[in-house]
Amino acid sequence: MSRRPFIAVLLANTISIAGSSLTLIGVPWFVLQTTGSAGRAGIVAFCATLPVVVAALVGGPVIDRIGRRRVSAVSDLICALSVGAIPLLHYAGLLEFWMLCALMAVGGLVHTPGLTARYVLLPHLAEHAGTTVARAASLYDAVSRGARMIGAVLAGVLVGTIGAESVLLLDAATFGASALLVTAFLRGVPAAEPQRDAAKVSLTGYRTELAEGWRFLTRERLLLGITVMVMMTNGIDQGWSSVLLPVHGSEVLGGPTALGLMIALFGGFALLGALLYGAWGERFPRRAVFAAAFLLCGAPRYVVAAFTDTPLPLAVTMALSGLGAGVLNPILTTVMMEKVPDALRSRVAGVTTAGCELAMPLGGLAAGLLVDGFGVTQALLVFGGIYFLATLSPLVFPSWRTMEAAPAAPLLSRTEPARPSAEPAAR
Repeated sequence: MSRRPFIAVLLANTISIAGSSLTLIGVPWFVLQTTGSAGRAGIVAFCATLPVVVAALVGGPVIDRIGRRRVSAVSDLICALSVGAIPLLHYAGLLEFWMLCALMAVGGLVHTPGLTARYVLLPHLAEHAGTTVARAASLYDAVSRGARMIGAVLAGVLVGTIGAESVLLLDAATFGASALLVTAFLRGVPAAEPQRDAAKVSLTGYRTELAEGWRFLTRERLLLGITVMVMMTNGIDQGWSSVLLPVHGSEVLGGPTALGLMIALFGGFALLGALLYGAWGERFPRRAVFAAAFLLCGAPRYVVAAFTDTPLPLAVTMALSGLGAGVLNPILTTVMMEKVPDALRSRVAGVTTAGCELAMPLGGLAAGLLVDGFGVTQALLVFGGIYFLATLSPLVFPSWRTMEAAPAAPLLSRTEPARPSAEPAAR
């Protein structure tokens, strides 16, 4: 057994996600500074997230044939080029708004397959490291959230000092470092290499593999419920992170530094929540913990932001919301990884990810249009109300009771679903 591949993936995620947090703050701030339009910020968010859904939908079978290590490295390299081109074109005086949208779309298209390729290796990495999937999932999520917290703090400080353009160059460098780590330390891990027993590439076989995941998802009520719920909350959160919070930060919080600190508080307490669940979470019923955590991390921050004009109340709410958010992905990862055979994990992860991210493009676009039409307060209340209704699902629908124990493998399909993320992929 060796912990080096697992540690390398954790470090690659740390560097890459910290860099993506720079973009998460830097790009909306760059658009607001250069255009002054929340609607345009929403359009950029739409262009960045629509390709994410497409990539997740069609990328699963490709990952296994090309190899998880190669997909992860190539994804990071293309992201580095697309993000780095934005400030370089801006410095040269050549950047048009359509170019910004196109470059963000390219990054969104290739980023999700790279994340999926690393994620589906988690059971193998846990086995190599001599730990359980539940604990590895908690550590994996904790590291991701810690990186997001660090990146948010750096973004808030750096955007206010050296400018959003330079911050994007730093993000491009982090993608390159992540690609080097994965290339070097996952070499020789069998599950990271191309799957030689995969069927010969054909359009018919490709459609069949994609259809298997969707058929199973529509038959399994719990997994369908999870996917629909997370689809709704991911869309709302995309509007929050790409438009609502940046506009609120510009109008009320005082600038990018305060905005970065808010995101860092959320990420820091999410890290704590993930670690706490990893240590003691398996002792408690999954459904009850999941429902309580989702109610805590969702609507309260929208409502508090709508009714407060000082940073402190929102800072406290972001900390509590982060604590709840940290519990979510370890639970979903554990539930889904118990059910998905390794041979199908990449393609099924792609199908469920596409479902969960289906509303993300509309979330950023709708938030921008609402802010321009009715103001940020009304937009926050609308989004918060929808979020609250979505998070009632585990308490209302009986199918969620089956979350407590993994069901027996179905007889009608050999495909079982992978973990949908309860949080939008870091941009």
